[in-house]
Amino acid sequence: MNSSLKNTARMLGAGLRALLVLTVICGAVYPLAVTGVAQTLFHDKANGSEITSDGRIAGSALIGQRYDLPLKEGEEAAAPDLKWFQPRPSNGLGSNGVNTQYALILSGATNRSGDNAELIQWVQDAKAAVIKDNPTPGHPVAPSEVPADAVTSSGSGLDPHISPAYAKLQVNRVAARNHLDAGQVAELVAAHTDDRVLGFIGEPRVNVLQLNLALKALTS
Repeated sequence: MNSSLKNTARMLGAGLRALLVLTVICGAVYPLAVTGVAQTLFHDKANGSEITSDGRIAGSALIGQRYDLPLKEGEEAAAPDLKWFQPRPSNGLGSNGVNTQYALILSGATNRSGDNAELIQWVQDAKAAVIKDNPTPGHPVAPSEVPADAVTSSGSGLDPHISPAYAKLQVNRVAARNHLDAGQVAELVAAHTDDRVLGFIGEPRVNVLQLNLALKALTS
């Protein structure tokens, strides 16, 4: 009996020591080490790739945002503020209906098939809006000029980038709305166009938030 109690006590002691050691290693040492390495070598990425403007956080380079006019009474959706470059549509986003304490936006795709009537209508409406909003005197927008990313949302609905083609399509409208020379705005687009990763991965892209912050600096 004494031997059995000793063995039990020894096993419990070994288990408690292992628990304490693993708690310290996995709960303190490892997280602190990973955090230290991340903050030292990847400070920007570890903190959410934040973009600041005038000393304040304007957003993240990884998350798209909209540029709309204030919502008017009776409107279901705010109209886009056309003095800014506009991002991709975000039809896949949902609203938080469970924990209403917080105003959360739920990321997601539309999950509609290519022949879905609702998706087709979204694309047609978005294309019509692009053709309606972007022409300026002497610079019409033909339906064939509207790129795919101007009328379709990304898989997450939060894509921060648009294609160079969509950015260039908006140049004349943005220039006119801000009383700028179109050549200046085109230079902004060119300066904020990122090439393919490593020269062959993905497609050239323009970060809309960074482009609009540069536009804001140009107009101020």
